[in-house]
Amino acid sequence: MFKNHIIRGQQLIRKLSRARSTIPQCAPATTPQEVFDRESKYGAHNYGPIPVAITRTKGVHAWDIDNKRYYDFLSAYGAVNQGHLHPKIVGALKDQLDIMTLTSRAFYTDVLGEYEEFITKMFGYDKVLPMNTGVEGGETACKLARRWGYEVKKVPKNQARIVFANDNFWGRTLAAISSSSDPTCYENFGPFMPGFDMIPYNDLAALEKACQNPNVVAFMVEPLQGEAGVIVPDPGYLQGVRDICTRNNVLFIADEVQTGLARTGKMLCVDHENVRPDLVILGKALSGGVYPVSAILADDEVMLTIRPGEHGSTYGGNPLACRVAIAALEVLVEEDLANKADKLGVILREELGKMNKDIVPIVRGKGMMNAIVIKETPDYNAWKVCLKLRDNGLLAKPTHGDTIRFTPPLVITEDQLMECVDIIKDTVMSFQ
Repeated sequence: MFKNHIIRGQQLIRKLSRARSTIPQCAPATTPQEVFDRESKYGAHNYGPIPVAITRTKGVHAWDIDNKRYYDFLSAYGAVNQGHLHPKIVGALKDQLDIMTLTSRAFYTDVLGEYEEFITKMFGYDKVLPMNTGVEGGETACKLARRWGYEVKKVPKNQARIVFANDNFWGRTLAAISSSSDPTCYENFGPFMPGFDMIPYNDLAALEKACQNPNVVAFMVEPLQGEAGVIVPDPGYLQGVRDICTRNNVLFIADEVQTGLARTGKMLCVDHENVRPDLVILGKALSGGVYPVSAILADDEVMLTIRPGEHGSTYGGNPLACRVAIAALEVLVEEDLANKADKLGVILREELGKMNKDIVPIVRGKGMMNAIVIKETPDYNAWKVCLKLRDNGLLAKPTHGDTIRFTPPLVITEDQLMECVDIIKDTVMSFQ
């Protein structure tokens, strides 16, 4: 019998080997339902998308498989601040594709140093550590903080602690969910990363108390909480964070992955209070929406605690990423997108505030990072409002159940914005 098992196993292996050497035949989907069904059948069910089958994008618009046009009011969670397929960013990518794409950091390239000089001079830090995704940026910042804690602050070995704010969101890795207060992020994924502490957001007294522990090496915080529903802290909060961290010899890590790069009306959200974090994490719009790029900025005292072989990434700092990031940053400055976001954000919040308070009791945000809260009833909720918005030509998605974020590309014009305001108002009015 054991011999028969071996034979059947060998037959299965041969069958799988033949299958892998054959190119699968996959016909293109022709209807939205075919798109939805194929993803459901062959893909992991780790997302719950709004049912729309997008086939192309440009600027502030997206088109579905039936060629219906929509305004994109999510911007890939802020990754396309510069608009979809910005010609300068796409051009930089195409030009570099013909020259060199990847060597890994096993060798020097002529592009990486140029990018490193560009971004550090732009943001005023000694060094940059390039990675690929926002969550890698968060992981890297935590590693740097711990190493700094042991080598500079002299925290006892393996006793370093990092403080996070409740309702934070910086990704789905095990470290990221270990710092989460949301059960949908962490439930049944333990055991969790040790050394992480949680305090309320926008609570300086809680931070002061946490930092009394001499083993605390860093406080990592979003200057404005995005996934939590665009939660704006009180004026002076970021300055208070800076003061407390300085006084207690604790690193201030600003998670600017979503709030940074002109989204909130300043190049960095911390610029609203003129504070300088010890580490800044960038991602999303650093890519211009065409290629994954993230970065961690810090001064030498922190960055040089990590030495060769102690951290890295095969793709981190590759030539494509460097050219894309330079172009993406140039577009933000050349098109003055921070000031534009500041101006249009005021208009958007003012207009949204005119809606029926029985349906939309709260409007909040900063720059072009805004949200409305839907007062849910048996007849409607945020998800149903988003479906109706889709029907009316605007794409958005709920977060935290009752909240809808509105974060369009920053290249949107005032006329386009007002057209979208009408769509939003008409949609909300339809639920009265």
